[in-house]
Amino acid sequence: MEDGSTSFSLLTLFQMGGIFMWPLLFFSIATIAIALERSVYLWYHNLRLDDLKAFVLECLLKDKLPEAQAYLTGLSKRRVGARILLTLVNRSELPEHQIEKALEAEAMSCINSLENGFNFLTALGSLSPLTGFLGTVSGMIGAFKSIAEATDVNAQIVANGIYEALITTVFGLIIAMIAMVAHSLFTHRVDTFAAEVEKTCSDLIMELTLSQQGERGLKRRGQPLAKKPSQTDILPLEDYT
Repeated sequence: MEDGSTSFSLLTLFQMGGIFMWPLLFFSIATIAIALERSVYLWYHNLRLDDLKAFVLECLLKDKLPEAQAYLTGLSKRRVGARILLTLVNRSELPEHQIEKALEAEAMSCINSLENGFNFLTALGSLSPLTGFLGTVSGMIGAFKSIAEATDVNAQIVANGIYEALITTVFGLIIAMIAMVAHSLFTHRVDTFAAEVEKTCSDLIMELTLSQQGERGLKRRGQPLAKKPSQTDILPLEDYT
């Protein structure tokens, strides 16, 4: 009995709310579905970068880039950060500006995949209250029409129109609030990840450049550093003439 009465009450609620309740029902289902899907997607792809950065940096200092490549390849399907750092490791022999371009392209692709559905949340957050206000206007029009057609005006005549006006507004605002909160939380998480990616890639590129070109790079590869000339090696100026 309780299930039947609940279903009847919901059906009655939507019938009394007018035709604008049905698009609001669709908007509510879409908002919840997108929010849940994005939550699961962001959780599954684990946006942590600190552990990956530490491992790649250790491999870089020990000149073990193949180990870093194998480790990141195994994580690239689930962790977005691993895909970005794998691009850096795979192109470590290229000039610095080419590495930066490759990382920028890969990071943009990964961030776009994280932001899928965000535009729909924005649209739903805008359309829901507008649809609710449209239902409000429709309900008020119905209420005033009932007043105009009645010879004896009482509260019962305008009750349905006012009910339609209020219920659609409430539903529209609730849906908009859910969509805006979800969009703000997801956007904040992705923006934080993008900033961490930029900082991590900058640090690793700097370390990679030092390891390849500086004195540290020469020491790691077992190459002797250039000998600083002593005072006895410098000939007097008149010996060069």
